[in-house]
Amino acid sequence: MSKFVENTYGTPKQIIKFPDHYVALPVTVDDAGVTPDANGRKVVPAGTILGGGFIADATKKAVAANDATSEGVLFNDTDVTYGPAPGDAIIHGFIDLNKLPVAPAAAAITALKQITFIK
Repeated sequence: MSKFVENTYGTPKQIIKFPDHYVALPVTVDDAGVTPDANGRKVVPAGTILGGGFIADATKKAVAANDATSEGVLFNDTDVTYGPAPGDAIIHGFIDLNKLPVAPAAAAITALKQITFIK
């Protein structure tokens, strides 16, 4: 039995305030704890604050962590319906607060020393 996936392409939501000034690392976005939407898709939205130890150890999966363990911000929506998936974590740059799915907690802002959040 074959598995077919239908994709819709368009312009992704841009969370970067200044697109020519940022640094992102490739990460594997974990699917644990991600709730499926009405269509059964599990998507981690762009702007999700990530942690999980991926900066110190590239083999670790990035997980949602809006707290003092925060290490970066997810660059694009990442579909984890079929398990952990590749993504990018912004570790340096200027992020548009108005485009984040959830406002960063004070502890996350402190932990993300090289990211500036701007309205």
